[in-house]
Amino acid sequence: MEFVSTRGGVRCGFIEAFLQGLANDGGLFVPAHVPKVSKDELKSWRGLSYQELFLKIAAPFVGDEIPEQDLKKLVHDSYSTFRSPEVTPVQPIADGLYVLELFHGPTFAFKDVALQFMGNLYAYVSQKYGEKIHIIGATSGDTGAAAIHGVKSKEGIKICILHPHGKVSKVQELQMTSLLDDNVLNLSVRGNFDDCQQIVKELFSDVAFKSEHSLRAVNSINFVRILAQTVYYFYAYFKVADDSMTEEIHFSVPTGNFGDIFAGYLARLMGLPVGKFLLATNENNILERFVNDGVYRPENFKTTYSPAMDIQIASNFERYLYYLHGEDGTAVTRIMNDFREKGLIAAEGDTLRRVQSDFASYAVSNAACLETIKDYNERHGYLLDPHTACGVAAYERMFKNGGGKCVALATAHPAKFDEAIAECGIRQTFPEPIAELWDKPQRMTVVDSDKQQVIEQLLAFFK
Repeated sequence: MEFVSTRGGVRCGFIEAFLQGLANDGGLFVPAHVPKVSKDELKSWRGLSYQELFLKIAAPFVGDEIPEQDLKKLVHDSYSTFRSPEVTPVQPIADGLYVLELFHGPTFAFKDVALQFMGNLYAYVSQKYGEKIHIIGATSGDTGAAAIHGVKSKEGIKICILHPHGKVSKVQELQMTSLLDDNVLNLSVRGNFDDCQQIVKELFSDVAFKSEHSLRAVNSINFVRILAQTVYYFYAYFKVADDSMTEEIHFSVPTGNFGDIFAGYLARLMGLPVGKFLLATNENNILERFVNDGVYRPENFKTTYSPAMDIQIASNFERYLYYLHGEDGTAVTRIMNDFREKGLIAAEGDTLRRVQSDFASYAVSNAACLETIKDYNERHGYLLDPHTACGVAAYERMFKNGGGKCVALATAHPAKFDEAIAECGIRQTFPEPIAELWDKPQRMTVVDSDKQQVIEQLLAFFK
């Protein structure tokens, strides 16, 4: 398998795409061709364990770059840390609605599904090829904790995570900053997630700096993260669909950075019978406005109860643009250059109609988010975190009345967002690993939203 940049200037293999993260021409890596899964293959995969299914899906992307037995060990080691033997169990909640629980990993968030594997893969590459691994990432809360837990204390790896100061939940902050391992640096940035993400993108776009300091990515700009998340769409489909393997299942996905929903889009390109992707957002609704009106333009940032979606510029949106515009890297380059200059991407006519055939979208207000948490706790005895509540509220609005089966992605355990749960008048019991966090010391460095300050911290850390 070859991988290409969405801007057309780079081609490479699987491991090189993994190590580069962001392509050197500023684009994002995608497979040169998307492997197709036949109906017969789908039927044969239905009874597989999560780990077995991962191997089937990953094999054509990895090719012969990782020996089969090595890949098998990486996968089994990665998911042995999950509290559920199913890894991502599916729960029926109401008539036609299922919840895909993605929060059974070490940090109680969906990011563990990809980052446990990526952490082990980075360690494997470091040991086998002698590669220096300096990971840098931005987080709106969950990515940072999952990435740190994936590589803490691993030899040959250092990790620096930027998070927006005071704009993540207390549990998210503690999960990152209470890990005092020498290979971990937490930078708390005075700004929002978009500021953190922009600094990281600029560092990766500086090809000389990136190469000199062996920068590696854990954010969803890294295709391996997308690939790992694609697996649970197949897994959920097999749990919900009928035996024909042709029944179309809808997915409601709370998303801000477009990574989680793009993983589902990739599954559909591979041949998974998906009906509609319901793109659920919060009051930072840039993606909803694009799907409904064809206008992608950042507006005023709002702080909400679902901070992982408090994002105005979605990193993975460029991957979708690549397929929307016929896999034309030149067109994507022009669009992204225009966006940098004008702050606007527009779709109209047949292009917008294609977007709307792929996605529906609904933005959920803070009030509606909390109301959904209360409602499902009272009526169904199921406690939603605020991000999952946005996905469920969008389902209620768009699919509930005769829309067919829908799987809503539960992206985090509610204990990670007790501020929102308490606002609903609900007292929850914390899982022991989360309850223990409050007694642990913290370590982080507060910096301005300034690339040079971040570089100074990185240079001292990488010594």
